[in-house]
This record gives sequence, structure tokens and C-alpha cells, in this order.
Amino acid sequence: MTQKNITKVVIVGGGTAGWMTAAALAKVLEGKVRIKLIESDEISSVGVGESTIPMIRRFNQVLGIDEDEFIRATQGTFKLGIEFRDWGKLGDNYMHGFGIFGQDLATLPFYQYWLRLHQAGQAPDLERYSINRMAARQNKFMRADRSHANSPLGDIVHAFHFDAGLYAAYLRRYSEARGVERIEGKVVDSVLRAADGHVEAVRMASGERVGGELFIDCSGFRALLIEQALHTGFDDWRHWLPCDRAWAVPSGAGPELLPYTRATARPAGWQWRIGLQHRTGNGHVYASAFMDDDAAARLLMDNLDGPALAEPKQLRFTAGKRKQVWNKNVVAVGLSSGFLEPLESTSIHLIQSTIARLIAFFPDRGFSAPDIAEFNRQSDFEVERIRDFIILHYHATTRADTPFWDYCRTMPVPDTLRAKIELYRARGRIVRIDNELFSEVGWLQVLHGQGIEAGGHHPLADLLDEGEVAEYLGDVAGVIGQCVARMPSQDAFIAEHCAAPRP
Repeated sequence: MTQKNITKVVIVGGGTAGWMTAAALAKVLEGKVRIKLIESDEISSVGVGESTIPMIRRFNQVLGIDEDEFIRATQGTFKLGIEFRDWGKLGDNYMHGFGIFGQDLATLPFYQYWLRLHQAGQAPDLERYSINRMAARQNKFMRADRSHANSPLGDIVHAFHFDAGLYAAYLRRYSEARGVERIEGKVVDSVLRAADGHVEAVRMASGERVGGELFIDCSGFRALLIEQALHTGFDDWRHWLPCDRAWAVPSGAGPELLPYTRATARPAGWQWRIGLQHRTGNGHVYASAFMDDDAAARLLMDNLDGPALAEPKQLRFTAGKRKQVWNKNVVAVGLSSGFLEPLESTSIHLIQSTIARLIAFFPDRGFSAPDIAEFNRQSDFEVERIRDFIILHYHATTRADTPFWDYCRTMPVPDTLRAKIELYRARGRIVRIDNELFSEVGWLQVLHGQGIEAGGHHPLADLLDEGEVAEYLGDVAGVIGQCVARMPSQDAFIAEHCAAPRP
């Protein structure tokens, strides 16, 4: 059997999605496949993807990118987690930190022993047992030190804040150095093959026709190929995630670089704060059915830590996903595949995971239907489970102070999420299914942080003497406290290792 391999890939759209795709394919395909990327200088990227989760480090490592160089080039800072304010109720404050909690004992995860004593009123809050969370509270940061065996200093897990525009520019240089051809201009139309409806070429405003065999749609909300050309369809999730607009604005850098993203609940949505070396990124995500645009903009501008550096920019979106991320010979990457608000910083991760999945199922010109079906099944599972995690933040609340929060608190939720909540409420059990993105301790932090109480704990946690468990928990908290005391501030760490040149 003769296999006809792909020789030409066309990426429609630049920005973070386009240049991440180009860089990864250039690295993996090693110049054996011609890659063209079409983008227009007249079309600005959305630019809200400035906060990441730890998997981005794996992407950069595969590309062979030096982390300090990357931080300098993107005005980046380090991130240990996300702080949530006013979500479970007004005045609440908890953090979803990366990494592990404590150290597992015997056959059970650490949190089951913590649940046993916490429910008995004999253990402090969960935060004491996470080096990421304790360091973040004190604005401390260092990379994990693997030379400290069995020490929390080896358990630090980090991600990044960075300027998405600078990251795209960095990856453009990387990609072009490895043979990616950039074409300047706007795509105005697609040419479909009569025989099977595949995209044969795209037509530029200049009249130029760019042909290919595999097309990657990185055109953002416009979805030029996956929707406008192929009419793939869209699953609308606004009944669960009613926020449909955002205002975004940069402000001056704060007096201290916080090693975490801040998400503050507002009357009809929430506000983000992301600190970079040269500025702070801010945005207000809101539901237009519960707050008008002018009021939403004023709320954002009245709650900045420093002076605004530009006029606020509005984004409009619909939460949901494309019915097929891969349709015929088109794969949608980034916003063209769907949208989940950046509450848990998953936007860039979904770009990364789609690229990784495309590489795993990279086609020949036969475009195997079973391969495409499995790619789409995995894509749907991943985004649906992330959707559930985001819905949890809105639904797990006692807030009824505004119509928006009253709606979120009382709305029906997906069966998959309801099962997670019921399982935890019964005996404190959390089950991670099919390697879904967020781990047990991720779910635990949000469930507990927003006031959902476990009705019990694992019975095997009672096999140890209560005093022995208390000593074990105390030792863990004590060692973490000592380790955090040794860590430098994030400001000091960046100044020593990766400060960006001052303009």
C-alpha cells in the first residue's frame, strides 16, 4: 500500500495560536513539510491569553526554548496559582495553587487525612500544606530544586504570565528561522474541492491563491475555514456560562510582582489581574444580560491598581465549542475551535493540547476517518471537563446579592459536574477520569474554597492513631513554612535571573 504523505500545511491566522502551531510543526516536521502561515498586520489578536498553567513549560521545553531568555523576551513573570476573591461569598479569599499537597501516607492521598482532622476541628486550612500557596501568599518564588530529596523545595510547580503579543513575536522568529513562510494579507474566501468538500486553497484579498493539503484554522472568533467555509456547527454553553463580553485594559506595573493571577468576582462576572514586568493586564468578564457595557467598563476602570495605559477594548464571545475541531482537512486551533473564559487560564493550554493531539494523529492525504473521530472525541472530552471545572466556580456559591449570582447558584449543571459534587459531598472522594486536565487536588481546592463541605472522609484514614495523624500534618506544615522562609521574593528572583531590558 502506498501512503501519500502531507507535503503542504497552510496556517490561516497568526497570534498566539498561529505561531504556537507553526513553531511546533516546524520543530517536529524538521523541514520535510512546507509550512505557510497567513496573517494580516491589519488584524489585531485578541491578546487576553497572558496567564498560563504549568503544561506550557513542556511546550517550551520541546521547542528547546531557554526559560530565562523566554521570560526576558516576553516581559514575563512566574505564576504559582490563582487567587479567587469573593466567589463562594463576599469576603472569601482562597487560592488554587499548582502542585501537590503534603505527602501521601500509606495507601491514601494526603488530603484524606487532612479531611479527617479538619472535620474534627483539629487541622488548619488546606493552604498550610501547599508550598505553592504559602509561597504565593508571601510573594516568594524559586524554581523547584530537585537536589533537595523529599523536600517541598523540590515540589514547586510554576507557570507564567507573559505578554501574548511578545510571545507570538518570539515564536514567529523561532518559526521563520526553521523555514516557516509568512504571507502577509487577508484571507477573503476558501476554495472547496468538488469531489469531497475539502479546502483546496484560500483566496487572498490581493487575488493570490494559496493551496495546501492540511489547513489549520487559527483565525480566531471569525473561524474562516472551520465555520465560514465548512459550516461545522457550534455547541452553545451560555446557559451554563452566561458571561459573553469582556473589557480589557493594560495599566502601569504594580509596586510588587505577585506570583499569582488574581480573579475577583464582580456583580455580573469577574475581573482579572495579571502582573508583568512592564505592565499589568486587567479585564472584566461579564454577562451582558445582567450588566450593560458602560457600567462594566466603569467598574473595570475604577478598580485598577495603577493608571490605565490605553482605552479599554471590548471583546464579545459565546461560551461553547465547535461540533468538530477537525472537519475534513481543516483543524481549528485556538478561538476558532470554541471559547471558554480564561478563569482558570486554560486558553493557551487548549491551543497547546490541540497541537499535541494533531501531531499524535498527524494525517496523510487520505485523512483517515477513524483517526479524525478519535481526535474529536478526545478534544470534546477535554474541553467538556474544563467547562465543568469553570462552571463549578460560579455554581458553588452562597451569593444571592445580585441577579447574576442568584442565577448561577440555582442553575442546573451538567450531569458530569453534579456527579463530582455529590461524590465529594458524600465522603470527600474525588475521582480523576481518563486523565482529565484538572487533578484531584485542583478540584479539592475549588470545592473546599467555595464552601462545599465533604460529609466524611475515607474510612482507611481512621486506621492511624489520631495523634499520629496530627503529628504528621504538623510536620508537613512546619517543613513547608521553613522552606518558604528560605525562598527569595519574585522581584529578587527575576532581577537575578531574567529581568527584561528596560525601554
